[in-house]
Amino acid sequence: MRLRKTDGLAPCLVFFHGGGWVIGDLDSHDVVCRKLADEGELIVVSVDYRLAPEHKFPAAVEDAIAATRWIADNAKQLNVDASRLTVGGDSAGGNLAAVVAISARDGNGPDIAGQLLIYPATDFALTHPSHGEPETSILLTHSVIRWFRDHYLNGAAEVHDWRASPARAKTLIGLPPAYVLTAGADPLRDEGDEYAHRLKEAGVPVTYRNFPGQFHGFFTMGKLLQQANVAAKEIGAWLKALG
Repeated sequence: MRLRKTDGLAPCLVFFHGGGWVIGDLDSHDVVCRKLADEGELIVVSVDYRLAPEHKFPAAVEDAIAATRWIADNAKQLNVDASRLTVGGDSAGGNLAAVVAISARDGNGPDIAGQLLIYPATDFALTHPSHGEPETSILLTHSVIRWFRDHYLNGAAEVHDWRASPARAKTLIGLPPAYVLTAGADPLRDEGDEYAHRLKEAGVPVTYRNFPGQFHGFFTMGKLLQQANVAAKEIGAWLKALG
């Protein structure tokens, strides 16, 4: 793998794995992280955050913010250029990346160069039309998402907390450039699409990519689905364009 280095330091993607805040780990997304490191020519740090139901909201959020801040504070030791730090993840990990970006903007630091949101969960209300379409009931279904939500959150009131539902943040102005990926046959499609639209309205540079016919989780299936490799290459190009 070739790294893009400036003064001996490389850009870095802080990656949060998916799995509904309940499952998934470093091993489940190791291949994806290696692929992104190769395509983006950067260092990827994968975060092993605490999972529910043993550790309910906001444990995962706290870990994601703390890990990102630690990486920035120790950037030189990691051969990382702290000025080129991007956060990203898929599904629940995309949710955490969006939340970290908002938290950093609001003063909890560090500076974030970009946010990679792969079919992100952005609104726990779960009321978008794509949650009820027959063609989105593949692998990840609306009922499974509700199961994850009930294991992660402590109660219905937390649905409205922007740290759980980043789409409910008061404003998205001032957030870093975003790459938002959605899948056509995904219950989360509409909320990802809406979040990308709202980011654009807030003046945030957005690269939006929808993969029609693909289902939630396809990005991790590069050995079986060529579209996953297409997405990885496009994301790699976006990461390199960030600088």
